[in-house]
Amino acid sequence: MELALTMAKTAKGKTNPNPLVGAVIVKDGVIVGTGVHRKAGEPHAEVHAFNMAGEHAKGATLYVTLEPCSHYGKTPPCADLVKNSGVQRVVVATLDPNPKVSGRGVQILREAGIEVEVGLLEKEAQKLNERFFHNMIANRPFVTLKYAMTLDGKIATHSGHSKWISGEESRLQVHQLRNESDAILVGIGTVLKDNPLLTTRLPNQKGKNPVRVVLDSRLQIPLDANVLNDEAKTIIVTTTDANPKKIAELEKKNVTFIYCSKVQNGINLEEMLEQLYKHGITDLIVEGGGEVNASFVRAGLVNKYILYIAPKILGGRNSISPVSGEDVDTMDMASKVEIDSIERIGEDLCIIAYPKPGELHAQY
Repeated sequence: MELALTMAKTAKGKTNPNPLVGAVIVKDGVIVGTGVHRKAGEPHAEVHAFNMAGEHAKGATLYVTLEPCSHYGKTPPCADLVKNSGVQRVVVATLDPNPKVSGRGVQILREAGIEVEVGLLEKEAQKLNERFFHNMIANRPFVTLKYAMTLDGKIATHSGHSKWISGEESRLQVHQLRNESDAILVGIGTVLKDNPLLTTRLPNQKGKNPVRVVLDSRLQIPLDANVLNDEAKTIIVTTTDANPKKIAELEKKNVTFIYCSKVQNGINLEEMLEQLYKHGITDLIVEGGGEVNASFVRAGLVNKYILYIAPKILGGRNSISPVSGEDVDTMDMASKVEIDSIERIGEDLCIIAYPKPGELHAQY
């Protein structure tokens, strides 16, 4: 199962909206077949594994990281394939949260007389597919808030200068994260201040550019902004009372618009996420400034935090913090998180954290 999970990780970012799945077939202590779901619309992991195993599948054990599907999508149901394969035993890491499956795949196998075990490395399998689990349960994108800050918790000087806080190794890792993600979001403040490209730049390979999402309630975006080039698709999120003339000018640049209602601090983010999901966005990296980051945190819409901490002390009472927004009065009003991992990336530290269960946060 560890091998199946490791193999599944190799397709990260390529299978959306489908889950990451790995499969391994073992007979008499020997691996006779392996498979990975490589891309949405292509054969599932079980198909590749059985094609490799051939006749050796009879009487073997199948290890698979996610319950075999039981419904027709772009490919036939894998549960039927497994049922007719001749395997004696199936070990499933975790059940599929998709309402079209959710236990039916396992039921089909057990009714066919196949021994089925569920739960081996279950937590690891669910974490691998945290994006997919969230999609199935919440019907909106999985949101990752990512930022780099100094050791004293600053993301920019008082003038807004922020290049570069983190080291080259950390920045490379961020581009790999972009390569694996459907979309990346910033506020109009970041566009006006930094004029970023928001594309994927990896050494010696062409990466996948995420869809660029810009929050711009008043359509302040300049027509020559880098995010309006043709390197990647761009979605501008604005309100229904946005300037029609500016909309027409931006539509000439193949910009897609999402119109959302206003709330006290700007755009209705829940409404935006629901619409992004309808546009095929299954996961979203938020790389905003302090105000945008605060909006997502306070609305309880962050599913995962990735923080890069650089060995620098910036100081300054007017230096910019990663999460600003409205002040709170007491420490017990803080949004609590659980640290998942701490890793050294070059000279920096990378911390991955998740909202603490029970807090006002979106959970998968």
